Amino acid sequence: MPARASEAIILRSYPLREADLIISFLTRDQGKLRGVARRARRPQNRFGSGLERLSYVKVFYFQRENRELVTLDSCELIRSRFGLAADYHTAAALDYIAELTEQLLPPAEPNERFFRLLLAVLDHLSSMGARGLWAAVTYFTLWAVRLSGILPALAVSEEDQAIADEMLATPIARLSPREWTEQTAAGLRRTLLRIIEDHIERKLITPPFLHSLQT
Repeated sequence: MPARASEAIILRSYPLREADLIISFLTRDQGKLRGVARRARRPQNRFGSGLERLSYVKVFYFQRENRELVTLDSCELIRSRFGLAADYHTAAALDYIAELTEQLLPPAEPNERFFRLLLAVLDHLSSMGARGLWAAVTYFTLWAVRLSGILPALAVSEEDQAIADEMLATPIARLSPREWTEQTAAGLRRTLLRIIEDHIERKLITPPFLHSLQT
């Protein structure tokens, strides 16, 4: 069982038996993986807060050939997103971002650009808070579709197309200042979500909840 260490972003956790968790995480070098974190649900465990959703960590794990699940040994927290969850609207956006990443990426297929996209969007939310929510959601959705290789020619309004063109050419931190609300680029987001749901052949859970929030 070769030991590995990777930078990773935690996507989701699932209870397993009484004390364990199954963790879905995106690594910088190995793509999306799932692993078992033994005794992670106990008050005293070696993972601390490193397994919280969308935490940026260095994870240490063991991987056997022909095994779907790796075994997580420990992790070191690099950057927490715990503070973002204090805002209800931003917490909903985090759920949305985690779900899209989980559903779009195939297992064990390296995608370092997607990893960097996720880090950039989360850092933008950390600096902007709820004020940057809809820009971050739109930017992430557009680039997630593009980096997944399923972005066709867009049939959207001229305004939405202009926003898409700017986002595809500009880092998120340098986007033109504008007043972003739920209605800004709403048509673009709806189009992208249809593309995603056609690709994954299931309904996403988080978008209706996110768009039902009052902004």
